[in-house]
Amino acid sequence: MSPELFWAFLAASILISITPGAGAINTMSNGMRYGLRRTLPAIVGLQVGLGIQILVVGAGLGALLASSELAFMLIKWVGVAYLIYLGISKWREKAVDIESSSNDTPREGALTRFWKSVLVNVTNPKATIFMIALLPQFLDPALSRVTQFTIMGVTMIGIDIMVMCGFAGLATLVARWLRSPRQQRLLNRLFGGLFVFVAGLLATWRA
Repeated sequence: MSPELFWAFLAASILISITPGAGAINTMSNGMRYGLRRTLPAIVGLQVGLGIQILVVGAGLGALLASSELAFMLIKWVGVAYLIYLGISKWREKAVDIESSSNDTPREGALTRFWKSVLVNVTNPKATIFMIALLPQFLDPALSRVTQFTIMGVTMIGIDIMVMCGFAGLATLVARWLRSPRQQRLLNRLFGGLFVFVAGLLATWRA
């Protein structure tokens, strides 16, 4: 990949990462509740999911999803159902009374946050189709596809880690001003509604 092509791909990767989506909502939701450090497992989970998406496209399975109506619809509706589940769970989530010294509110473990985040990206066929359209634009037919896909995959994941850490950090700062249970319940319902909204967008999206 030439330097010019790489910088163009880097710019595209940044734009993709900063565009709000299910991953960003998931990260900000965790950042609000757990803080930046404890959101890291969720961020890593998103990157595992993204890496799987890249492998799918690189292995040619992405083209199969794009051409197979049944495969696409199956993954699409699994993704829709999962986002709705996350939205309902977030809507019903209990607030944490930060002002109280005794906080017995149960919280999700790191592994739970990790696997939930993996599924957020894995069950998003729109990302797969988008990468099918995007990645070939930056491939040089004269060079190794494996090497080029590796470079692009590492770049996309690296950029997304930085952007998601930024989202989580911002959410952590905002959470300091939302200390009462009532404010947190409103915020939980906001994020829950956003998850369902993204699910609705995915449900109406056509390849």
